[in-house]
Amino acid sequence: MILAIIFSLFQALVANDSKLVWITPTTHDFGEIFKKQPVKHVFEFKNATNEPLVIENVRAECGCTASDWEQDPVEPSKTGKITVTYDAAKSGAFYKKLTVWIKEQRKPEKLIIEGEVVD
Repeated sequence: MILAIIFSLFQALVANDSKLVWITPTTHDFGEIFKKQPVKHVFEFKNATNEPLVIENVRAECGCTASDWEQDPVEPSKTGKITVTYDAAKSGAFYKKLTVWIKEQRKPEKLIIEGEVVD
């Protein structure tokens, strides 16, 4: 039984080839924010490999969401940051996905921001 559990955990780790561990949650709820007043959130991660980690790109699904990240490689066991800025042009609820592409990682990471824009 214990061997089966260990094998299942190993398979889950192998299936997810993530090179980082998120320190902050990958979803952030801004709550209520005001229209045309940009808000920022910083997502933090730790390099979980024995090699420098390089973020190649962070893509947002719309022009209202911008991202900034460290261009230098993140050394093993060190932390990195991705800053996301949301600038709401209209009122209402929002739910935005960002895709984080990491060098030599087949599957991208996903980040989400959400909230409610009020006048």
